[in-house]
Amino acid sequence: MAEGEVKLEESWKHALGSEFSNPYMGELKRFLVAEKEAGKRIFPKGSEYFRALDLTPLDEVKVVILGQDPYHGFGQAHGLCFSVKPGVRIPPSLVNIYKEMETDLGIPPAKHGFLEHWAEQGVLLLNSVLTVEESQAASHQGKGWERFTDAVIRAVNDECDGVVFILWGSYAQKKAAFVDQQRHLVLKSAHPSPLSAHNGFLGSRPFSKANAYLQSIGKDPVDWRLPEQV
Repeated sequence: MAEGEVKLEESWKHALGSEFSNPYMGELKRFLVAEKEAGKRIFPKGSEYFRALDLTPLDEVKVVILGQDPYHGFGQAHGLCFSVKPGVRIPPSLVNIYKEMETDLGIPPAKHGFLEHWAEQGVLLLNSVLTVEESQAASHQGKGWERFTDAVIRAVNDECDGVVFILWGSYAQKKAAFVDQQRHLVLKSAHPSPLSAHNGFLGSRPFSKANAYLQSIGKDPVDWRLPEQV
């Protein structure tokens, strides 16, 4: 996967350019090409693999929310963790995120699951793995994406100051364990999945805590309220 072939927002291209010349990215590209040639349907579509980075330039990152894999149902994934396209049923984890947001900030749940409004304000909605085969959860784990997204997190850790890392569940917490907590705020809780939300996610108040921290260091808070018309 040569750098020149990748359309990527300029600040990320500058920070991550060397990753694309790394052999593991070539292997990842060959894997994805072979999967498509075998007739497998891959989500999200190719132009949306790096959507999270394109919407949230490195120098504008205020908050990082880490997910694991894209949704594997038809029409769901579009490159942002926890987010689905307009018109798609809101997934269970996002239902719980909205529930916690209402408890925390008094914001009524949106009627859609499209989170680009957050991304445009500096909330990096990053999955650890950026592709998946239709109906095959976790099918692209261990193919190279994790190494690439580690580099994304490292770039934020090293090049930004005062970022809030919201780490839901043990997977996200392990992945971002190296984040410098002297320079950044790290908020940890259980995952919003229905399987674990009652073990510490609900009641954790991540949205108000993130905004209080951002304001304390002179940054604008995030407007977590999602526009109804998308």
